[in-house]
Amino acid sequence: MGRGTLPKDVSGIKIHMIGIKGTGMSALAELLCARGARVSGSDVADVFYTDRILARLGVPVRTPFSCQNLADAPDVVIHSAAYVPEENDELAEAYRRGIPTLTYPEALGDISCARFSCGIAGVHGKTTTTAMIAQMVKELRLDASVLVGSAVSGNNDSCVVLNGDTFFIAETCEYRRHFLHFHPQKIVLTSVEHDHQDYYSSYEDILAAYFHYIDRLPQFGELFYCVDDQGVREVVQLAFFSRPDLVYVPYGERAWGDYGVSIHGVQDRKISFSLRGFAGEFYVALPGEHSVLNATGALALALSLVKKQYGEVTVEHLTTLRKVLALFQGCRRRSEILGEVRGILFMDDYGHHPTAIKKTLRGLKTFFPERRIVVDFMSHTYSRTAALLTEFAESFQDADVVILHEIYASAREVYQGEVNGEHLFELTKRKHRRVYYYEAVMQAVPFLQAELKEGDLFVTLGAGDNCKLGEVLFNYFKGEV
Repeated sequence: MGRGTLPKDVSGIKIHMIGIKGTGMSALAELLCARGARVSGSDVADVFYTDRILARLGVPVRTPFSCQNLADAPDVVIHSAAYVPEENDELAEAYRRGIPTLTYPEALGDISCARFSCGIAGVHGKTTTTAMIAQMVKELRLDASVLVGSAVSGNNDSCVVLNGDTFFIAETCEYRRHFLHFHPQKIVLTSVEHDHQDYYSSYEDILAAYFHYIDRLPQFGELFYCVDDQGVREVVQLAFFSRPDLVYVPYGERAWGDYGVSIHGVQDRKISFSLRGFAGEFYVALPGEHSVLNATGALALALSLVKKQYGEVTVEHLTTLRKVLALFQGCRRRSEILGEVRGILFMDDYGHHPTAIKKTLRGLKTFFPERRIVVDFMSHTYSRTAALLTEFAESFQDADVVILHEIYASAREVYQGEVNGEHLFELTKRKHRRVYYYEAVMQAVPFLQAELKEGDLFVTLGAGDNCKLGEVLFNYFKGEV
């Protein structure tokens, strides 16, 4: 059985998706359903927010994984890259039967190959940037579909915007070089630094991956890049010498040209900024100067697509974009506000790298200067924690209280070192006045019930499962527990 392919026209094709409850897989299912495919799927029995999306789509989801799930003889099987036939009997059976089979990144690549596609990439910022573009696509009525790596606020829990088929815009991931399956005509590059230490052995290794991604652009392809980011500057320098044919469009405070940014400050929980090539101010209703940079990257791509579809950018287009940014409320697990009760503001954020943690907390401190910031952080993967132990310990300077836990292990990594959550705790204690350690997430509940008070901002940080702590505490203070 060779690597399967996804045809440009999927109408009427039976597609079975193994691991369908994942954020990207459920978004892909929504995209395929909209294009007429007959989608089914399988996954574990645990309930996720994506269950609601799949039920709304009418997609049958079978649990658990089983060879019997292939009884309908699908034409194509798409599976999460987290699964391999050696460890998943259902996928192994698809291979045995000779059913055309491809991974999620391969399927995304096939879709991108058949359309004018734009990829959003970067170690940090790609999800929020893509979500902003999704809202811009809707309001500008661009003939485009957008696939985001998280549910977009105000989009009915969905990670997809379906507004047409001329353009395809997707968040593309660097893990295991998955984005090298994508065929971009334009790229927005937000940031580059060493991450995914279970796969990339060095900074140079991940830098090379991003270089190869840029190199996939066709002649005269367009690269919008955040010049404020050191890693981005380095990879763009590499790309420029081998691909002088590309159109390089910098954005950021260091940028020349239309997308040079000037940040003016926070007013009414909105950051005001201006761009060198445009009159007037823009506002972003998300914390952190990095949110301004994400917004600028989104603006740059959106305006380039406006020119391509409509032939020109009008005052009305710019007015629409200003409105989108001012009203944009983010996406799931990206500075997401869960609610406020008894004067305590509850938030959740996916930040799981020291750089992301620093930027998130600095942004919250600026946005909410009157609030005490209480952070619950669960580090994700032993390999990342071990490689960046000191950086993690130094990343909580803008927090008033820090709670740490045992590291959230990844099923995909094999770690044989000695670093654990207590090592991170001991090192963080040397650099921060109030740090506490509870091995299991729920062990922190009694402490936080007593600690949190009116005026606090409580934020769960990380890619682990400590986000459930915010929900438990929010319900407790509401009097529902």
